[in-house]
Amino acid sequence: MGAQPAEGRAPVTIRHIAEKTGRSIGTVSRALKNQGGLTEETRAMIVTTAREMGYDFGNLKAGRIRRMAFLLHSQHSTLASSPFYSPVLHGAEAACRKHGIALSLFAVNPAEPVMELIRVHQPDAILCAGYFEPEVLAALRASGRPMVLVDMRLPGFTSANPDHRLGGYLATRHLVDCGRKRIAMLSGPLSHYSIQERVHGFRKALYDARRLADPDLEIVLPSVGDREQAVRDAMAGLLAMTQRPDALFCYNDSTALSAMRFCLDAGLKVPHDIAIVGFDDISAAAMAIPPLSSISIDKEALGAAGVELLMQTDASQMLEKILDVRLVVRESSYDD
Repeated sequence: MGAQPAEGRAPVTIRHIAEKTGRSIGTVSRALKNQGGLTEETRAMIVTTAREMGYDFGNLKAGRIRRMAFLLHSQHSTLASSPFYSPVLHGAEAACRKHGIALSLFAVNPAEPVMELIRVHQPDAILCAGYFEPEVLAALRASGRPMVLVDMRLPGFTSANPDHRLGGYLATRHLVDCGRKRIAMLSGPLSHYSIQERVHGFRKALYDARRLADPDLEIVLPSVGDREQAVRDAMAGLLAMTQRPDALFCYNDSTALSAMRFCLDAGLKVPHDIAIVGFDDISAAAMAIPPLSSISIDKEALGAAGVELLMQTDASQMLEKILDVRLVVRESSYDD
């Protein structure tokens, strides 16, 4: 947010912004209210100037949201990611129907002109699901449209997230309570907020159990390439250790299911030889053999929460909503 007016100074008005930018009062008003008839460059320049001058966006009468863009990073638009983000999208769609809003899905590649997409489709509000590069989010916010992050958090942005850290803690604590001594973790890119939080929860559970963290048991999978092969390579390395792990926490269920297939193919018994817990509780988790223990997220509620935040927020508010998670124990981690 821009600097606030000094105490005692008259509040910044649309007229002040017009004088500063050399645009008419009508043009400034349309830009701040996200109305049509302007180029994105002009709109972004006016909104940025308003923020820097300390304009109180709460003075604006928010227009009704009729069209909403659901943006999904192209790296999430994959078979591995769709079991998670598809229910999130469905939850957002249901909430939009309730409010009479048309929702459009766009898979966004940061190498493509994202702002051109916004200019062409002219959404009234933007819902960004999952990881996005900070510069992409900054460009989207400069459009002046209401925006909420779902399954992503950055300072200065309104967001809705599951309690990723608690989920990582519950999964790891469960393995500790089951008597497992060497607990490994497979994680994804730590640039992702959700993955960072899950790793923090994993380490906190080990710390609380007075276990020394072993960096050799924490594997970060590459963000590019064949994910299935990357999991197999990581598991081959873990199982080749002199003291191999007797438990594994994976940052998502797709990874956990791949790891479990590798262990079973290698002749290990799950959970007798190695207990495995995933995260997200996608539908395939319960159908696996053996069924996969996982951290359950109400993914539909997550998508709906993003829409509800957009309906109640404006550019002057930065809200954060954290949704509960729960551990679902199945046969992959619990041996009677």
